[in-house]
Amino acid sequence: MWYFTWILGVLLACAFGVINALWLENTENMDRSSDDPE
Repeated sequence: MWYFTWILGVLLACAFGVINALWLENTENMDRSSDDPE
């Protein structure tokens, strides 16, 4: 059953990467909108 743990680890790492990318995009958009004088 080691392969099941390995697959879960890979999926968790991929999910972590996707969440980090989305968080980075969101914070960049929030920083950009807070710098606008409008």
